[in-house]
Amino acid sequence: MYKRHSSITLIVSLIISGTIFLEMGLYFVAKIAGWTVQYNLVVVCHSWLRIIGLSSMGYILDVLVGYTLILTIWKIGSQFYHAIRMKKRFKQYRENVLTLNMNCTYSQGKEVLLVISHPTPLALTMGFIKPKIVLSTGLMNLISDEELEAVISHEMYHKENRDPLKIFLMELCSSTMWYIPILDWCNQKYKIMKELLADEYAIKKQETTVHLGSALLKMLKVSKYEKMPFSYASFADTSVNYRIGFILDPLREIQWNLPVKILLISLAIFSFICSLFIYALA
Repeated sequence: MYKRHSSITLIVSLIISGTIFLEMGLYFVAKIAGWTVQYNLVVVCHSWLRIIGLSSMGYILDVLVGYTLILTIWKIGSQFYHAIRMKKRFKQYRENVLTLNMNCTYSQGKEVLLVISHPTPLALTMGFIKPKIVLSTGLMNLISDEELEAVISHEMYHKENRDPLKIFLMELCSSTMWYIPILDWCNQKYKIMKELLADEYAIKKQETTVHLGSALLKMLKVSKYEKMPFSYASFADTSVNYRIGFILDPLREIQWNLPVKILLISLAIFSFICSLFIYALA
């Protein structure tokens, strides 16, 4: 159920924001290059505003397009800058022997896991094309071998499904398309569902909830996570309450109630844009 819901949430969010990004991109390029773009939604907005005598609102629309595109470029650049910077820091703290042993044990010798020397318990998956799992010596000293296996299985799910990339895309859509509030709701629920799916994968692999639950509780007791300035999938800093409930009762289904007010506002915005588009074609 969670897998289906998460896929639908991702696809719907990408279609909504992708369509708007495409229209804004075409409009921006047309403005710069002096092209004539017919039936572009933003151009339609301009025409409609002129017809009803609100041509000055067109400048506000230009500001919105420029703001959205600049914000998008800034967030993408910030993501890559901070991720590259953090990778360099992790390499400085790399434990070569432990990294080699962990990869031999859990990934058949492939360079999938990176163990760093750090007292804070840390387990996360980062990277878009070839995600890697980062573990700290603080984590390995805190939990048992069975609990460590559960944590690695959880992160392996994130790695195999390229969740860092998907999480970043959802965050990018919700933050840049802030005027469509349902995207923010989708972003929050998507993160929860991905963590539950990763927990489910780890539980099925070990056929018990004990080790995963005890590892999560141990990390929560000693860790105070500070949000890093880039997108990643972490073991113990997301959706904790939902995950504890799932671990205690894996068969319990979580009801996802759509927020009526937010949904209606989002639908109204889309209806407005669609009506402008139909009017231009007519």
